[in-house]
Amino acid sequence: MARNKTIFHKSHAEIEAMRESNLLVSKTLAYLGTLLKPGVTGTELDAKAEEFIRDNGAVPSFKGLYGCPSSILTSVNECVVHGLPTDKPFVETDLVSIDCGAYLNGFHGDSAYTYAFIGVGEDAMDVLEATNQSLYIGIERARVGNRIGDISWAIQNFIERECGYAVVRELTGHGIGREFHEAPEVANYGRRNSGPIIKPGLVIAIEPMVNTKSRHIATLPDGWTIVAKDGRATAHFEHSVAVTRNGPDILSDHSFVEQTVKENPHLHDPVASKLYEGGV
Repeated sequence: MARNKTIFHKSHAEIEAMRESNLLVSKTLAYLGTLLKPGVTGTELDAKAEEFIRDNGAVPSFKGLYGCPSSILTSVNECVVHGLPTDKPFVETDLVSIDCGAYLNGFHGDSAYTYAFIGVGEDAMDVLEATNQSLYIGIERARVGNRIGDISWAIQNFIERECGYAVVRELTGHGIGREFHEAPEVANYGRRNSGPIIKPGLVIAIEPMVNTKSRHIATLPDGWTIVAKDGRATAHFEHSVAVTRNGPDILSDHSFVEQTVKENPHLHDPVASKLYEGGV
């Protein structure tokens, strides 16, 4: 994660540059949403994503980062995050989380969305919806004068106390900017009024990662793919968010993704959250 513990606060101009990189990530996720159907593979999506990002004048953030061999990460069913794309075809009962980053205008963008094929059961869809909702609950706490722990506590409280699911502890959100991983870490569990004070210009990637029952995880032999130990469904949603004096400003945009998902007959309708209507 972030090697430098310094928190870099961004200017208005820098935030606007980051909005462009994050919108490209969102449009990439939306484009991939049009391609998802049974029989398609993660390897195919990865090639399409890289082509799309480069055609738009950017560079995939993930490729080469810590030795990552792919431009996107595709995490299927019990895979929490960091799933490497494979040649295994998707089937109509799969959950597929796609995490994507793009480097444009000197800044990184980062966002993730979990897609559900039409055959995914109700229990797994409930985990999906809860995880998506917890993202916006966390974003709502990203306000000047709060602390990072307020975001963490809000996500954990909703997921574990209200929904009865399990927050993954070992993996966190992070600051983002000229470096992909910057300080501070943004855990999805914690105590209120703990951690760094949130100041204007902070840009963070908030990304709840949620398991159905047990929070415990394991890493597969590929050294990347992280799975729920109990093999149950997981979900992962992520936005990059700038903190302004007027409140949190979501730089990525899942409405692009939700629209393409709605138009794809192979996928469940999107799980859009109306809890948070936008930033400045």
